[in-house]
Amino acid sequence: MLKLLTAQFALQDNDLAAAARGFADASALSSDPALAEEATRLALSQKDWPLATRSLARWRELAPAAPGIAQAHAWIALGEKRMDEARAGLVALATRGGDDAWRLVAQLLLNADDKIAAASLLDDLVRSSASSASESNQVALSQLAYKLGDKALARRIVDAAVVRFPGIDAYTWSARLAIDGGDKAAARAIYSEGLTRAPESLRLRSGYAALLADSGDNAAAARALVAGPQDDTTYAARAAYAARAVDKAALSELYREIESDKTERSSKRLYLLGQVAELIGKLDAALAWYREVPIDDEHGFEAQLRVALVLDQLDRVSQALDQLHRVVEMAAGDSEQQRAAWLAEADLLAHRQRHADALAVYDRALASLPDDWRLLYARALLAVDQGDLAGGERDLRRVIELRPDDAEALNALGYTLADRSAASDPRQREALELIERALKLKPDEAAIIDSMGWVRYRLGELDASVQALRRAYAKQPDADIAAHLGEVLWAQGQREEARRIWDEGRKKDAKNKALLETIRRMTQ
Repeated sequence: MLKLLTAQFALQDNDLAAAARGFADASALSSDPALAEEATRLALSQKDWPLATRSLARWRELAPAAPGIAQAHAWIALGEKRMDEARAGLVALATRGGDDAWRLVAQLLLNADDKIAAASLLDDLVRSSASSASESNQVALSQLAYKLGDKALARRIVDAAVVRFPGIDAYTWSARLAIDGGDKAAARAIYSEGLTRAPESLRLRSGYAALLADSGDNAAAARALVAGPQDDTTYAARAAYAARAVDKAALSELYREIESDKTERSSKRLYLLGQVAELIGKLDAALAWYREVPIDDEHGFEAQLRVALVLDQLDRVSQALDQLHRVVEMAAGDSEQQRAAWLAEADLLAHRQRHADALAVYDRALASLPDDWRLLYARALLAVDQGDLAGGERDLRRVIELRPDDAEALNALGYTLADRSAASDPRQREALELIERALKLKPDEAAIIDSMGWVRYRLGELDASVQALRRAYAKQPDADIAAHLGEVLWAQGQREEARRIWDEGRKKDAKNKALLETIRRMTQ
């Protein structure tokens, strides 16, 4: 007992080496196999192979049939580089069969220092004993090979599992391996084959849908989830995919399906019905569904916020503003929710051309939430848009003080200085420095690359400007970037290409103010 207490105190102090020695000493004086097992496992964790060997001998003496003994023996052999003995021990363990035996095999190999040697042992083991593994065990062995860094072995094991057990686990993991290897076509084929065998499997349908969406086919992703049982999760996923695909027909069909579903309507489903109704233009219905969501529900705040935004879409502006004021009161004490409501109110007012009122909302919000960077950033953008460059610059500089690595704020201030300062203004150089900082933080962001092209143009560096703007337009061919690229091309004398770029921009956004003003100014 004294030796056991000493060992337990060492364990509490996280002195595992001393604990291993203490348990070994205690087990030598006790007939309890649990002490010998604990001594063995602690010695294994410390890679003290001589102590582990001595403790294992005592464990074997007290409980010769314990399944962990074979694991420990193989573990010690692997640690001491006695590979043939380790291999024989693993085979003996695996041939016992059962989930517990394979779990012990996986635990041993995963904790091996030499991952290459462990993968080699796993390969040998699979070749000699895999027939005793169940589907879940064979998939787990494939996953073990993957964790050990042998992807080819992982593929070979799961391919065998698909042949022996054409089940959901095997197909799902096989498809994930194909995706990991960059072979999306193979993954699609695997999912398709799996779904012919288990068409109602949510795991297979969800994985297939995610793959299709990742490949850019959101409409097909939504269709992949149509078959089989439906619940709030599948309904929400179908809605998300169909919305990304702007597939109004699919959304309309989904709305009818959810509405006719006679199972109990959870608050999550009520909120989803509101969202889908809003997406397909059934605004009165959306309003009704949002109002049914309990205020104290996890979606309660979002539903109340959507009520205001739908009222605005119905041109019931006064009611929308009243609703937003109620939402702010409802969210008292929750700064995130209050911020969201104030941002929504200011955005609504700005879109209604009530810019002074929108700025007043930001002022009121910032009086309650001083130095809130999201509110400062939003007020800055509106101030700049309304010609208050000093106010916008002041807010953006404050955001950068609060968040020196905020790429959006750095870019916004840099672009504002470049766009609104004279070409000869020394602040053009500061604009370049700010945008360079933003670009280092987000080198692939189209808006920041566009700003780099624009500041180069303002500095008179036309070739560098066009190069950056072409890159931005390739990433994000929207009307704003089209306006900039077209202007610089026009300035270079490439007027036909400039007109083509502007035409492309107009097709995407015929009412874009920046594009229309640029065309008017350059072609007069």
